[in-house]
Amino acid sequence: MNADEEREFREFVAARSKSLLHTAYLLTGDWEQGRDLLQTALASTARRWSQLRDRQQPETYVRRAIYHAQVDRFRLLSWGRETVTDTLPDQPSAHAVDWADTVVQRQDIMAALRQLPKRQRAVIVLRYFEDRPDPEIATILGVTQGTVRSQTHKALTSLRAAFAEAGPSASPSTPAASGRGAVA
Repeated sequence: MNADEEREFREFVAARSKSLLHTAYLLTGDWEQGRDLLQTALASTARRWSQLRDRQQPETYVRRAIYHAQVDRFRLLSWGRETVTDTLPDQPSAHAVDWADTVVQRQDIMAALRQLPKRQRAVIVLRYFEDRPDPEIATILGVTQGTVRSQTHKALTSLRAAFAEAGPSASPSTPAASGRGAVA
């Protein structure tokens, strides 16, 4: 990588790393794992920076690298590893509405996201957290737009069922249940 390419890459990382880290966190459910995932994707991108055809859109390449690194990591870490529980976490009381409720609700959303298969989780994160259109999601994940729509439908059905099982106090009061919008 020459000096100009290195400057371009550093500027890209400085401008977009916060958004990319947020995506990595949402995919992993953990800030440290998200940082590791982003670092892996950026290292991969740095090695190929001079070969990128369209330097105006490197973010799509990095997001794809994040997604694929997460899939690889998921395969390695999840082999033979399951967490089974027969009890639900304590539910907050209906009359105590404060910041703790918001934190619990976000934790419930993250737990529900973690239960989704990797592709469904990626589609939900890209659509509802990143507000990406179907064609861009399809490009990032390397699938068709129809697959994006079907995975979105399946994921939303699973999320609705998870919150229905948890009861009315655990249901997120967000537009995601009715269509496109922010989940958290």
